[in-house]
Order: sequence, then C-alpha cells, then structure tokens
Amino acid sequence: MGLPWLFWFRRGCFGFAVVVFRGVVMGRGGVVDGSGRREGVVTSVAAAVVVDGGRVALMPWLSKPKMLGRAFTKARKSPRDGENSGRSASVHEYDDCIIGFTGDLRLILCDDHDHDQDSTGSYMTLGEVLRASVGVMGESRLGMTEKVVLWEGKICVVKRFGKVTVRRREFGRRIERLAQVSRGSDYLVPVTAYLYSKRIKFVVSDYYPMGSLADLLAGARELGHTALDWNQRLMIILHIAKAIAFIHSQSPPQDKHLLMNVHGNIKASNIMINIDFTASLSDYGFSQLAEASNIWHQKEPPSPENLYTDTLCQNSDIYNFGMVVLDMLGGAQAPGLRKRIVEKKEEIKIGVHEFFEFFVEGKERNQALQVLDIALACTNRSPDARPSIDMILLYVQDLISSNRL
Repeated sequence: MGLPWLFWFRRGCFGFAVVVFRGVVMGRGGVVDGSGRREGVVTSVAAAVVVDGGRVALMPWLSKPKMLGRAFTKARKSPRDGENSGRSASVHEYDDCIIGFTGDLRLILCDDHDHDQDSTGSYMTLGEVLRASVGVMGESRLGMTEKVVLWEGKICVVKRFGKVTVRRREFGRRIERLAQVSRGSDYLVPVTAYLYSKRIKFVVSDYYPMGSLADLLAGARELGHTALDWNQRLMIILHIAKAIAFIHSQSPPQDKHLLMNVHGNIKASNIMINIDFTASLSDYGFSQLAEASNIWHQKEPPSPENLYTDTLCQNSDIYNFGMVVLDMLGGAQAPGLRKRIVEKKEEIKIGVHEFFEFFVEGKERNQALQVLDIALACTNRSPDARPSIDMILLYVQDLISSNRL
C-alpha cells in the first residue's frame, strides 16, 4: 500500500479528517469538547490529527518518513481583500485543508549555538510552529510578523515573507550572512533560524516582551498617556544610532548581490524595546529578500510609516532614522509636518509653540531641541545634505555626556 495523504477540513466547530490510500477514502469527524480541544482520529490508519484552539497540528506518521509533495494549499482569501489581494495570511490561515506530512521540515539554524534545540536535543521544526499558539503582531509591506508560543513555553517571533525574490540557496546564504553580522552588535535583533519551502518562507528571531517602539507609542497615545520620558527616548535614539553605525561600517560593503552596509527598512515598528527600555533594530537586510507589496500600502490608513523611503542606500537609512526621531519627539503627526516645523522652529525654541508630546524643561528641553535639529537635518530633501550616522552618533553621545556633568 502506498503512502497516505491526510486532509483536515475545518467548518465552524467541526473538523473532518480524511485519509486517501490509492483512491480509497476513510474518515471520521471531530467535534470540539468542553476543554476546547478538537480531535479527529482516523481508524485503521497510522496517523492522528489534533486541533487545539482552532489550529492544525500534524502528528507523526508511523509509516516511512518522507515529505509529501505540497505542504500547503493557497492562502484563504477574504472577500474584503479582493480576488487579487496581496494581503499576507497568517501561518495558520492556510485554507480549508492543510496537506499532511509523513515527516517534518527542520528549521535551519543561523547561529553558532544550539539556540533552537530543546532539552532532548531536537530542533525546532515547521510542525512545531504550526502547532504553536500564535498572535499576529503586525503586517508590513514585506509580510507578516507573528508571536509564536511553543508547547514547551518558549516564545519567539516568526517573520513570514509575502513574496520572496531569491531562490532557496541564495535565500539561505543571505540570511546566514545577515545573521552572522547581526551577532556582532548588541543593538541588532539577530535571526536564529529560517525555513524556505515551496509555499512558505520565514525567519525566526527572539521575542521582546515590550514589543516595538511603534506599538509602545501608539498604545499610550490611544489612552492619552506618555509611554516614555525624555531620557528613555534619548537612550532609544542612541541605541538605534549605534545599530545603524554598525551596519554602515560593514566592510566590504557588498557580498555578491547583497548590500551589507545598508539596513533598508528602518522604521518605528522595526525597533524592538527591551524590558529595561534599551532598544534593538530588527529586519536588517530583509528588504533584499522579499518584494514589498504596494497593495498592502494602499489599503493602510495614513500613518508616519507610509512617509518612509524604501530606497536601498545609506542616505535613505538616515532619512528614515530622522522620521523615527520626529515621531518620538512630536507625536505621530510630526513626520508629515516637517515643512511647518522648519518654519516654526524658532518659535518652538522660545516656547511660543509647544511641540514635544512629553513633558520636558530646563537642560533636558535644550537637549530635545538639539535632537530636533538632528531630525530635521536627517530628513533634508537633499540626500547629500544629510549628516552621516557617525556624525549623528557623536552628537548624541556628546549630548548625553554633557547632561551628566
């Protein structure tokens, strides 16, 4: 008898497992019990499917391990997305049936440590990710970011790309090279593992409980609060400047077709905040792996991140850094009001116009005004007029040192 195909169909609170042996179909439905767990057991077949919390878990076959053809069907389309929507679907939104495995795909590690090994010595696999509890953290033009809680309690972040522009071998080479560089800085979020299959491509990185700078600022603004004081904001600006300076100093600047000295996607949602309010920059080099989706960009409401540039060069990194700083200083509307801020800068300095979204006075206010000058210089329309990241870093460090005197 040949290898079996397993299909799991979901409809409301019911599930139905189907196994096909050379055209012979056998199956048994599953219903959610009081604990919220849904099970479907196929009789006389060496396989089982468990759905926990509405998510598909593919249990190992007892037959010879081997990957069967396609791992996924096409992503489910929502009517509001349209027939040709470029919307990214969650790992767990792959439509009605997910075709089963007779084996599993192991994620490829990117670091020198067995970071993704558990106590039994086994590596993280695609099956573990599919069985995990997932929360969508955000969606960008490159793809979707999800918080994944594995069964043993480990938490990680999965960044799934929408449209990868390179082939498997080149994808792996680029990811491993970017991960190698990231490990050299405390201010970059390193990639720990990745997976490239026909239907899904993603990378895995560490989880930051405080989330991103964008989430932190937006959450507080919705409640009318100030999430960060001036000193915390200044330290975050310093750490991101250090991260960018590290990237821009990479030599040689290019590795085959991969630019090593450009980040390419600096924005508030890619700045991760630690519990001590230190910051790390994520998504280094990811814009050289996947193609940005203009459809997503058009569907999103206006936001500061829509004002960022995606040109792949160091001057664009500086510009985007300046936009982040404007957002941190004057609120979500500030990046779109640069021209007006320049016109009113002297009035802002003498206090006629209140610009800062946080309370600041005295020496700290003078610091904030000087950082505003940096942000305006970074966002100059002329790329050649923008300061280098080394100049910015030196200026910010001097500001912090002078405040300690």
